Amino acid sequence: MSLYRITADKLESVPTTTFAAESLMERKDLQRLLRRDISPIGDDLMVIAEEYGEWEDSNRRIDLLCLSKEAGLVVVEIKRTEDGGHMELQAIRYAAMVSSMTLDQVIHVYARANRVDVDAARGEVLTFLQLDSTDEAELTGEVRIVLVSANFSTELTTAVLWLNQRDLDIICIRLRPYRIGDQVLIDATQIIPLPEAADYEVKVKAQEKEKRKVQGARQELYRKFWSQLIERSKGQTELWANHSTTTGSWLSAGIGRTGFMLATVLLEQDGRAECYIRLPGGEDKSMAAFQALLAQKDEIEQKFGEPLDWQDLPGRQGCRICKSLPGGWKSPESDWPAIQDRLIDGLIRLEAALKKPVQELKV
Repeated sequence: MSLYRITADKLESVPTTTFAAESLMERKDLQRLLRRDISPIGDDLMVIAEEYGEWEDSNRRIDLLCLSKEAGLVVVEIKRTEDGGHMELQAIRYAAMVSSMTLDQVIHVYARANRVDVDAARGEVLTFLQLDSTDEAELTGEVRIVLVSANFSTELTTAVLWLNQRDLDIICIRLRPYRIGDQVLIDATQIIPLPEAADYEVKVKAQEKEKRKVQGARQELYRKFWSQLIERSKGQTELWANHSTTTGSWLSAGIGRTGFMLATVLLEQDGRAECYIRLPGGEDKSMAAFQALLAQKDEIEQKFGEPLDWQDLPGRQGCRICKSLPGGWKSPESDWPAIQDRLIDGLIRLEAALKKPVQELKV
């Protein structure tokens, strides 16, 4: 972004400068000025303390510790450099260190930092939050991070974008100095997230959070289902001997030869007992093994006790021999024992039908 001055004949570019060239320091100048007026980086903020560092076993200090209108803490880190250094890592550490603070602690910190009594500090904080008493609110537990620098490296902005996708709340504000005659101007621009895209990003993050919540619930369901299946299989088969549960949609077992994997699979509406074939050497070798077993289809299915589904899976690296069975993860938990018994029985029979042919394959 460039800054221009309007003259009678043209738009005249205003030259940029640097904080170093203007002898402007981080703490002495930028931090001091932002403490007096925090609005260039957020009009919803109240500065609680400057150089905050009230914790044990550390001498590190937060440039500015702030409170938001939503009753969340805000860590503000300031650099005058052109790349921001490693300020995101530093700020994350600070955010973790203040994340357990209470509103009462914030009020006492404000009182000490501003040399006022606690009652006066409480009144100022409650007025900012538009509350009548501390009984009405507590801190949200969320900590926003605001990084302020003359510029940011690609490495830093990439890290911030990635962290924001994982539910951190980090804002990057660029303070770019310009000189006009004997005056130094500062352009304060939020570059992450872009203000015009902020609402959209909030919606996307909410959708992703809900998606992860659903995925987490599904993973817990799988863990519980497979744990029960392993327990039910004891005394019937050694397929899962010494196996632990899993949060995935399938539970594997060996058949005694590399490239051939037995598995029970739990899908939305049904389950599956299968042998997946993926041999070292690529698709051609896996297909050759599949075809060699397919040539023994009648004998294998007779041993299994019913027809199997022979899937060559074109374009995939492997092939599959399987049997679909009723009952999936959408089934009520009261149906799980029957579903688990069918999967156990199906895999026991599949192992019995395939073990000898697989061991004898010449591929």
